[in-house]
Amino acid sequence: MAGGLTKYRHLSRNSSARQALLRGLVTSLVTHEHIQTTYAKAKEAQRMAEKLITLAKRNNEETKRKVQAMLYTPHDLLPKVFGELRERYAKRPGGYTRVLRTEPRNRYDQAPSAILELLDGPRDIRFAMTAKAVARDMKNGNESTELTLKNKQKVTRYRKDGNQAFDALVKRFNEHPPTKQIRLGKPYKKKRGRIPGSRRAKKETIKAEGSSGPDLDLRQ
Repeated sequence: MAGGLTKYRHLSRNSSARQALLRGLVTSLVTHEHIQTTYAKAKEAQRMAEKLITLAKRNNEETKRKVQAMLYTPHDLLPKVFGELRERYAKRPGGYTRVLRTEPRNRYDQAPSAILELLDGPRDIRFAMTAKAVARDMKNGNESTELTLKNKQKVTRYRKDGNQAFDALVKRFNEHPPTKQIRLGKPYKKKRGRIPGSRRAKKETIKAEGSSGPDLDLRQ
């Protein structure tokens, strides 16, 4: 119907190129469990990744063929999908991935960036951030806020040995506080103009004075 809502993002590609892009993103996600891309690509890849894990939980020949068609290296990743990931999300009813907005990676076009990650994995950012918040509260002698406690319940609810792993990470943060901050994106920096009085500016002024006509100062 004309004027209707778009069912999905085209990502400035035709159907085959869009599908190839999403297959590559999902393959990288299953391999590393954590990827950074633009926000639009992350949201579309999230839909395919959710479908892939839902199919893996059914674990039959038909779903294996469908999952195989979603990955570029199925011979390497099928054992992980139908083994580790299927067991990890066996009790979780849905929502196996998370999209987190970050600073734009490209400082020229300022495209909205995001991180797409698998939940309850070794690189779960919210799990680590919540543990860090609890560790900071313990160090300062403060009680954790209601929001922090709510986030703790979320990140440990379906995680295997979630409370034990959370307490171990809190202890690790207290014993070895992180000293290096990781920047996920680079902000845009405006190109600096020519400094008045610099060597190059003086050369241009002398060149202009030697030409015919009135003296010109290009610094103005």
